[in-house]
Amino acid sequence: MDARDDKSEQWSQLLEKIQDIKFTMLTTENEEGVLHSRPMATLNTLEEGSLWFFTGKSTHKCREIGRHPRVNLAFVAGGKDTFVSIAGEAQLVEDASKAEELWNPMMQAWFPEGLDDPELILLRVDVEEAEYWDVASRKMTRFTQFAKS
Repeated sequence: MDARDDKSEQWSQLLEKIQDIKFTMLTTENEEGVLHSRPMATLNTLEEGSLWFFTGKSTHKCREIGRHPRVNLAFVAGGKDTFVSIAGEAQLVEDASKAEELWNPMMQAWFPEGLDDPELILLRVDVEEAEYWDVASRKMTRFTQFAKS
């Protein structure tokens, strides 16, 4: 198996771990260096190496990402003993076709005007490293080098 196949296999394993977790905690850093975490709705995506989210343009997290793009995502499914931590670099993306591809009715609660909401912007996290804990085996597994070249 070459490095590309190994990376794809790791990505598949990572998506399998988080696919049923509806929310993640996104951690950003403010201008004083204080870390802030907030829940984000998880979107299904097949794009290898990146996770996508909808957010509002005027939120604190967007300002923080503009200054410090390194973020962390924490996924927990306690009933399944699934714990995943993902580190990466975030980018705000205005892309109407990608927004339409990712849109689901659950987003209407946050963006009442739907895809035409002027506050709507996409947040892409390019995954650099991920680790998950397998409680049954008391083992932590680390995946690295997801970042796009």
